[in-house]
Amino acid sequence: MLYLGSHDSMSYDLDINSSIIEPDILKHIGLRSVHKIILVLQEVNIIQQLDAGVRFLDLRIARKKDDSDPTRVYFYHGLYTVTDSVLKDINGWAVAHPTEILILALSHFENFDNSLHDGLISSIKKIFGRKLPQQKLTLKRCWDDKTNVMVTYGDRAEVQKHPELWSNITYYYGDTMDPEVLKNKVYEDLTNATTDCKLNLCSGFCLHLFYIPELSVQQAHKRRLNIVASDFVTQDNFVSTIIQLNTI
Repeated sequence: MLYLGSHDSMSYDLDINSSIIEPDILKHIGLRSVHKIILVLQEVNIIQQLDAGVRFLDLRIARKKDDSDPTRVYFYHGLYTVTDSVLKDINGWAVAHPTEILILALSHFENFDNSLHDGLISSIKKIFGRKLPQQKLTLKRCWDDKTNVMVTYGDRAEVQKHPELWSNITYYYGDTMDPEVLKNKVYEDLTNATTDCKLNLCSGFCLHLFYIPELSVQQAHKRRLNIVASDFVTQDNFVSTIIQLNTI
């Protein structure tokens, strides 16, 4: 089964007046120039992504160092987002679509400490409640128990403390703008993968639609679940392409 995902899911919401989080090289260029360089990788909001067919959300978390509220956290992609949370919106969508299984991948946690992890995880449990599965999954069990939101968490220590959280998903990243180099790099990484993660992610910063079927079909024969994430998920028939791969 192939899951459709969005890479840097919150990048449609970047705050052009925020400070730069990463990479470090951009911090020396200046804000005005950086805003022209940083790509908005998604053009539609989270609910529109879910409505389009996205079921995996790549949510990168950070705290603003100078925030007046020390407990508030944001999403980011180079810059902080304007919105500090969309989790309640996601929960509302999950309530309205109880047979759709969502995977929320929370990661990075820039400028975090233990108290921020505690606060964020507490919020996750409060918002999603009984929708968070704590045992081996089957689709029927998720439907029967109404546990249709899986949260993977990119901090191993926190996952070990909280049975509601799942281990981080391995992210295969091409790290190139050349389509041919990207295809070869992702192909090599996936062929040699030995990870024991519960889920596996096939993706790249600029994973071109032309190569998605080849990479995805190859992995579909090796893994019980794969996730193909992309930039601009509502463009170029990306959604229909991934859905059609599930019929092969």
